[in-house]
Amino acid sequence: MSYDLDDLRRQIDEVDRDLLENIEKRMAISRKIGVCKRECGKDILDTSRESAKLDALRANAGFESEQYIGEIYKTIFEVSRDHQNKPCFGLLGRTLGHSYSPQIHSLLTHDYSYTLIEREPEELDDLFASRVYGGFNVTIPYKKEAFARCDVTDPAATETGSVNTVVFGNDGKIYGYNTDYYGFMYMLKSAGIEVDGKTVLVLGTGGAACAVNYGLKTMGAGVIRNCDLNTEINYDNVYDICKDSQVIVNCTPVGMYPKVDACVIDLDRFDKLEAVCDVIYNPSRTKLLQLAQSRGLKTCGGLSMLVAQAYKSSRFFVGDNEGAERIDSRAEETIGRVVAKLSSQMKNITIIGMPGCGKSLLARKIADRTGRTLIDLDYAYSEKFGETPADTITSKGEEQFRLNESEVAKEYLVQSGLIISCGGGIVTQDRNDFYIRCNSNVIYLDRPLSMLSQKNRPLSAANGVETLFEQRKGKYEALSDIRITLDQFDDKEEFFSEALRIMNAGGLII
Repeated sequence: MSYDLDDLRRQIDEVDRDLLENIEKRMAISRKIGVCKRECGKDILDTSRESAKLDALRANAGFESEQYIGEIYKTIFEVSRDHQNKPCFGLLGRTLGHSYSPQIHSLLTHDYSYTLIEREPEELDDLFASRVYGGFNVTIPYKKEAFARCDVTDPAATETGSVNTVVFGNDGKIYGYNTDYYGFMYMLKSAGIEVDGKTVLVLGTGGAACAVNYGLKTMGAGVIRNCDLNTEINYDNVYDICKDSQVIVNCTPVGMYPKVDACVIDLDRFDKLEAVCDVIYNPSRTKLLQLAQSRGLKTCGGLSMLVAQAYKSSRFFVGDNEGAERIDSRAEETIGRVVAKLSSQMKNITIIGMPGCGKSLLARKIADRTGRTLIDLDYAYSEKFGETPADTITSKGEEQFRLNESEVAKEYLVQSGLIISCGGGIVTQDRNDFYIRCNSNVIYLDRPLSMLSQKNRPLSAANGVETLFEQRKGKYEALSDIRITLDQFDDKEEFFSEALRIMNAGGLII
């Protein structure tokens, strides 16, 4: 029997991806076991269980791995113990759902493990008294509760009455910090947005707004006004009282996933506006930010704030208070690197371009390489409506197809971490623009028109690819973050390698 080496390597790559996924799951469970053992007062090392586990693994191993399984699992047990033995911190909240905080802290440092800590209000006293954790970050609705339980608070926490970082000191005292304000300051700095002497409108009056106000004062903002539903300045009179605003900061959840269509305020009614900031990080480009960008304003989103506040917290967690108070350029580079990696991971990679240009092939190759879920919007269309796009166009007309297509686009493009291949004409409907860009790195795959297939493409056949291209090329260019221009390739791997090189050169981490 002869083997195909390339095919065998592809098979082992698939197995390795499965292994990595399961190792990640195992380490996460191991971390939780460590927390349970701390809460129960048990030792991390359980020699009898490890011995019995090794015997069972050897007995159940296949003939290829039986001779190696003991050594493999001895190493796994060792690193699991190390993971369990690390000081443990976490994120305290009532209902947390999915959070990026454990990953962010892992990317920032390996000095401790990080977990999610869900507690009801009546459980807070026991949590603070138990000291099972070395400390924790705090999210809504417990920032005020945390402040009330701290013995010592920093100036930011004292002024805002809000604590988002708790550390249990070796002296028995509970220390409370607010690092959100630094995250906000970093967000502005990294986007090149100046507020010194400027008139700033802050939307919202909650915990995030308090931290933002403190950060604005620290940065020398001239006039700071807050607007909310039932405050002196509200959404009825804000356009009269605050029409001179130069910077707007959204600290409300309006526009957050999954309700991405909402926009908290009408930017067109602020003639002196220079910049718009949104503390929301999912989606990465909220409707508010996209409207600001369309006006040529400077913008920034909340991911850099999230990572920067986490960095400052991490310094307090490891006892590096000086490093927390004096964050230097190297630390800012670390923050920027984590922001870039997380942004690339969170955003979809969405591919647009003419019908038949190779979008599906490129999307499939990227999905194979990254292990991400692949969504071909044409296939998704067929699953949703029970017929292909070509069938709809032929039987019901292009207008009905475009309406259906927008439904599918909205469903998938607002999600995170997908590889998405779009239909060639998705750009013809302005209503799709927001969805294409809201949470994606958008790739425009530009190929010679002579290469484009017209098979099962009634619009290309009826109108001609040259006419369609002239109608669409401006939108392809305007909506894309990276343009990949490729000629004919005899080999699909060469095609993908060159596309990958261009994407990497454009700053996309794949």
